[in-house]
Amino acid sequence: MAEREILALRQEMTIAREEFLRVLPAAVGQANLRIDGDQIRPLDGDRRWRIVLSALDDLRLGAIRLPRQRVEIFLPGDDADERRRFLARFELYFRRAGG
Repeated sequence: MAEREILALRQEMTIAREEFLRVLPAAVGQANLRIDGDQIRPLDGDRRWRIVLSALDDLRLGAIRLPRQRVEIFLPGDDADERRRFLARFELYFRRAGG
């Protein structure tokens, strides 16, 4: 982790990596991302966050298979309001069918 960076969110999501990456630019308020393996960062040097996206085994419900990802969001540790705003926007863009 970078200096003064905290793990602000860790969750499992039923979403394919490709779909996550398609929605992500809007969810973080910008379109320019640097993707380096499982690490995703903004290209804009003024923004300070990092997302780690890790593939998990598919969720199986009978014949249905759903892709899953573990999502970890690291944010600066010095501004709680900024963290809340970032996470609220992220959740809004990834919410489906009411939650």
